[in-house]
Amino acid sequence: MSGVRSVVSGVDAGVVLVGVADRLVSVILDDIWGAGLDLLAETTGVEMLGSPFMQRAYLAAICIALVGPLVGSFLVHREMAMIGDTLAHSAFAGVAAGLFVNAAFSATIPPLLAALVVSALAALVVQTLVDYAGTYRDTSLAIVLTGSFAVGSVLITATDGGIAVGISAYLFGSLATVSRANAATLLAMSVVVGGVVAVAYRPLLAVTFDEAGARVAGLDVAWYNRLLAVLTALVVVGAMQVMGVILVAAMLVVPVAAATVVDGFKRSLAAAVVAGQVATVTGVTLSYLYDVAAGGAIVLVAIAVYAAVEVTTRAHHRYSVRVRTLGSSTLDFSSPSEGDDRD
Repeated sequence: MSGVRSVVSGVDAGVVLVGVADRLVSVILDDIWGAGLDLLAETTGVEMLGSPFMQRAYLAAICIALVGPLVGSFLVHREMAMIGDTLAHSAFAGVAAGLFVNAAFSATIPPLLAALVVSALAALVVQTLVDYAGTYRDTSLAIVLTGSFAVGSVLITATDGGIAVGISAYLFGSLATVSRANAATLLAMSVVVGGVVAVAYRPLLAVTFDEAGARVAGLDVAWYNRLLAVLTALVVVGAMQVMGVILVAAMLVVPVAAATVVDGFKRSLAAAVVAGQVATVTGVTLSYLYDVAAGGAIVLVAIAVYAAVEVTTRAHHRYSVRVRTLGSSTLDFSSPSEGDDRD
């Protein structure tokens, strides 16, 4: 009887936890986020802000623009920017595997869950190749990228193209695929990734900029490398709902590149998040207004932000050099020499 009571108690506790989670999601998505955008829509007269699916799309965009540059800043400074593209292709293989199993065995495996598992395993494989196989980072990335894409393509053709339609949304991204559950998952992922980065910030920073020094200081460098790889996999799988596999790596790199002109790692990280927010919110808006792919619109806006920063920075540098040059010339011509004074 005691065993039965324990099982019943465990089931009841699980039901309570699910109920609490559902209520929390309802409060955040409906009472706070949804109600806030509804009020903004009424105030500004912008109808799309009151649309439930656009509210979910904007929330997803904001989450992606937060965690993408947050993790991407460490990757870019470690010269591993292409790991995002590698894990995106691994996620593609995971989605294909999930859809294949569902089609072949009448199972109900969520494709995103399969993508997360495969992408996380691929991240660990990449780091293992670097740590133990003596493989160069770019070589290990290329091996995993091409292998993952090969697996995905084989699984698609193994079903006579039956899952090709289902996988297209993951390849190119879509605002319509951001369901209520997806938005809640992205929000939870953002909290988890942000919390982990906040807790492990100093060790990750040490490993990023001085790996040898981090080892001397007693840090488990291999563990933190794997942690960063898994966090990257989380971001990739979360972002592929809106961005699509093909463009998902952009949010790990482009906003960070736009923020490199800012001095200091913390300040550049904050600037990268701001650049990412501008790109995603603007891109989602353009996607809705002109009925174009959300991922492509976001990436193009991000590149435009990067180009604007580069042009402005170079123009400012040239202006500063010209001012200094003119100042030096004026000083040279206007200052009499001592010999002139004696004359």
